Amino acid sequence: MTSRHLSLPLSQYAVVLVNLGTPDEPTVPAIQRYLKQFLSDQRVVDYPAWLWQIILRGIILPFRGRRVAKLYQSIWWPEGSPLRVITERQTSALASRLMLAGMPVQVRYAMTYGNPSISSVLDELRAQGVERFVVLPLYPQYSATTTAAISDQLAHYQLQQRDLPQIRLVKNYHHEASYRQALAGSVRAHWQQHGQADALLLSFHGIPERFVRLGDPYERHCRETAANLAADLGLTAEQVLVSFQSRVGKEKWLQPYTDQLLEQLPGKGIKKLQVLCPAFSADCLETLEEIAVENCEVFLHAGGESYQYIKALNDSPCHIQLFAQLALQQLQGW
Repeated sequence: MTSRHLSLPLSQYAVVLVNLGTPDEPTVPAIQRYLKQFLSDQRVVDYPAWLWQIILRGIILPFRGRRVAKLYQSIWWPEGSPLRVITERQTSALASRLMLAGMPVQVRYAMTYGNPSISSVLDELRAQGVERFVVLPLYPQYSATTTAAISDQLAHYQLQQRDLPQIRLVKNYHHEASYRQALAGSVRAHWQQHGQADALLLSFHGIPERFVRLGDPYERHCRETAANLAADLGLTAEQVLVSFQSRVGKEKWLQPYTDQLLEQLPGKGIKKLQVLCPAFSADCLETLEEIAVENCEVFLHAGGESYQYIKALNDSPCHIQLFAQLALQQLQGW
């Protein structure tokens, strides 16, 4: 596809990558601001707002903010938050890739929570004459807690506009051949350098089981991702395990829980383990600290001998090519 297929000048099109978000700095006040916005979203926590806000402001923010600040400080890069730095690199690389493809449209990134906000990025681009947007949530597997939260913010933005922009939202892409190739390629590259372990664990971010019962397809998308990866790598179901991490509160979340599974695996003969987090498009607190550090300690303490985290796809060429393909698919017909 080239610019000849578009009905408007290239300056009126933009691609916006959207990730979850990150605190502006690894300090308690910054993290409390970020958590307050994130955990106040009814897509994320759907308890009655009046009750939840009492718990959030009175218990969670004062105590969790300090603990999370220490964790962020342990993984913070000199350039800033890893998630933000990687997302910036992805944005720059995608702009270059689209330019090479003959589609030098504007490419920006936004965060669902924190900065830059979705609305501020759309405002900036509209001020430059952009009227048609491809919004690419950086979540291969759809969930109402992530992609739908972006859709909500887009809808709220449009409610404030007299002259509506045209927006196309990529719902999910775990089934795309380019995603499967990128994911399998990252594992093969790790194997070439480090060898193969007894098993490959795919740890996905968890959500409450109740959300799945209410219709969220996230668990199905995660298990489809695992089945596809096993097939692409030529592995059996016993060699590719699935678990869910980062649960919060007492409600039952998707199982098995990553930390509990890691405690059990050495006793079942799995002493050497490699871990991949396919739901994360960029390394962040949940991968660099929770998976690579905390859960490594859990596994080794339980009798494991070798534990390796396989990094996210980040700004790898195959990942950027996937983004370009998804963007070009949405630009078709415009």
